[in-house]
Order: sequence, then C-alpha cells, then structure tokens
Amino acid sequence: MPATLKLAIGSLVVGLGVLGLKLLAWWMTGSVALYSDALESTVNLATALAALVAIRVAAMPPDANHPFGHHKAEYFSAVLEGAMIIVAAVFILREAFTGFLDPVALDAPIEGLAINGAATAVNAVWAFVLVRQGRRLRSPALVADGRHLWTDVITSAGVAAGVLLALATGWWILDPAMAALVAVNILWSGSRVVKESLSGLMDEAVPETVLGRIRDVISSEGWGAVEAHDLRTRQAGAATFVEFHLVVPGDASVYEAHEICDRIEAAIHDAVPQSRVTIHVEPEHKSKHSGIVVMDQA
Repeated sequence: MPATLKLAIGSLVVGLGVLGLKLLAWWMTGSVALYSDALESTVNLATALAALVAIRVAAMPPDANHPFGHHKAEYFSAVLEGAMIIVAAVFILREAFTGFLDPVALDAPIEGLAINGAATAVNAVWAFVLVRQGRRLRSPALVADGRHLWTDVITSAGVAAGVLLALATGWWILDPAMAALVAVNILWSGSRVVKESLSGLMDEAVPETVLGRIRDVISSEGWGAVEAHDLRTRQAGAATFVEFHLVVPGDASVYEAHEICDRIEAAIHDAVPQSRVTIHVEPEHKSKHSGIVVMDQA
C-alpha cells in the first residue's frame, strides 16, 4: 500500500478519535466555543475522507481517457477541503450569535478542557506528521489536510484560553466571543487552502529553485546539442511535467539526437523525482537568441 494512502487512512482514524473527544468535552460543558471546536473536527473527518478518495484516484495509472494520469485529483480534494472549512465557519458564527444573545454559565469546564486538550495534543502530533510526510511525498492533499489540522490546534488553544478567562472572570459572553474568533480564523485558513489548490489546477509553473535545477541539468547534460529553448513546466500533484525544444547540429543523426535526449531526460528524472519529460528536437537553423539554455561543452 502506498505511503500516501496509509497516511490518508490514518487521518480518518485520528479524526474519528479526536471528534469523539471534542464532542464529549462540549457535551460536558455546553460551551459554544468548544462546540465550534468540535464542529471543525467534523470537517477534519470529512476532508480526510475526501483526501483518501483523491489519493486513491491520483495513484491510478494513465488510461485512454486520462493519458497524462490522474494527478490533479488531489487538488480537487484540497479545494473541497477549503470550501468545507468555510461552511464550518458559517455554522460556528451562527452559534456564536446565539450565544451572544443568551450567554450561559458552563458546566464542568475544567474536565471538559482537559478532554479537549488531549484531543488537541493528538491533532498537533498528527498535523506535524501529515505536513512533513506530505511535502516529502509531494502530496497536495496530505499537506492541505495537515495545515488544516494545524489551524485546528491553534484555534483549540485559543478556545481553551477563552473558556479559562470566562471561568476566571464570570464573563460568560467571552465563550461565544471566542467561538466567533475561531470562525474568523477558520475562514482565513479555508481561503488559503483554496487559493493554493487553484494554483495547481491552473497549471502553475514549478518554483524558481526547481526551475533553476532543471535548467542546470539541461545545460550540463546537453553536450552535443546547440541550445534548448521554450522551457515550460507545470506541477500536477506529485508529478512535474517538463517540456522544451532541443536544437541539435544540422548534421546530427537521429540516433545521436536521441542519445542526447535520453541523457538529459535521465538526469532530470534524478534531479526532479516523478518528472515527466517531453523534448522536441529541432535542427540548427531553429536556434533562438533569447530565453535559451546554453549547453556546457563536455
């Protein structure tokens, strides 16, 4: 089973456990802020399921209808996560408004906060694992899920501080006030996830550091060719697509040109894992004078 799939299944298991703990904390206290925290965990669970489905689809090999693979499925999952985060924020704002109109004292706040704190600790550990492993495996769905959990950890800490302050002062209106702040933070998180995922769906180029690495590889391994130009890249989940035109001497044979292409392609695969390289070979009179990669001489 792929590592990404194992992590996605792990998110479902962790999400169920955390949701159960937070619902118990809310049931014990009646806190609107703790309710908002539990509601966000229901979103965590739903988005973990969406990530699992997306990762399974993204892992499918290319077929007749999808010759470039299914890598972008993970971006759709991340967009869905962002949208669901925003919906959760709207529900929390509604509950906070009701709490403002009729603030009430909390039952068993210390016990409820202790249970909620345990759930927050579990989320913090798992968020760290998801972000770190998601970046290593180049999985947008796992990274988005991990960032969402980090937001949950931060808001949970804020909720705990607000409930403790309400308990110390007797100002029970602080409970719905903290829930409203949680909702605002969730809205910001959701919009960020959507923005980053849409960049992937719009075929955004790879970062400058990766692009520089690709250009260096073409230059160092392209000896025998004249130049490379019209270099284009795009990211689709874990896959990086690289396309460029390679100018070879006019007297070069097809075999010689093919050998140069194979050498460059193999080097790019080593420098950029899971890359998909397409090279268009051109004769010497197709050379350009701008936007080119000059070849090193072996």
